Amino acid sequence: MEVINLGLKNSIFNYFISELRCSKTQSDPMRFRKNLERIGEIFAYEISKSLTYQPEDITTPLDHIEVPLHKDNIVVGSILRAGIPLHTGLLNYFDRAENAFISSYRKYLDNGDFKINFEYLSSPSIEDKVLILADPMLATGYSMEVSYNAMLKQGTPKHTHIVSVIASRQGVEYIIEKFNAKNTTLWVGAVDEKLTGKSYISPGLGDAGDLAFGEKLG
Repeated sequence: MEVINLGLKNSIFNYFISELRCSKTQSDPMRFRKNLERIGEIFAYEISKSLTYQPEDITTPLDHIEVPLHKDNIVVGSILRAGIPLHTGLLNYFDRAENAFISSYRKYLDNGDFKINFEYLSSPSIEDKVLILADPMLATGYSMEVSYNAMLKQGTPKHTHIVSVIASRQGVEYIIEKFNAKNTTLWVGAVDEKLTGKSYISPGLGDAGDLAFGEKLG
């Protein structure tokens, strides 16, 4: 599996991530969502370089010209609810893509451990298509694994791009171990070294879903 960390190169990308992390900037949920959307657009642009292209004849007002255009069928899938702004950014660039949504979340147990509850999937067929599966935070990797396995009931993708803004080192290693290395690429914006006792990424940024949409009960 190829792991691509866009944050390792100096660019405006890191500015958007810095604002996501900053506790002062986080007080503005609209800006938090917008930065996730911007980051999704940058991921989409970078992913577009890996697609299959064919020349297509374009008629201009004056003449004709051949332009290389991608021919892949794309499905953008996101884990609710934190994935919605990131999904929007990806869809801004892949505006003809089909869409999938997965309800997968942590359910904490009395002993402090948690399990991943999977409740809902809305998805087209992903057979022989390019699947982009997005979740802003890749902590343990368990939610991503459960969501991906659920998606496979809709077919076998040609290639899978996993997109996370911030990942833990443990989460990256888990995904590398569990996913098919031959047709999967993991895209991240940063890799943090620590997980807390409750398996939150540290330094991370907190709960992306709460910061984007407000705190929830339970």
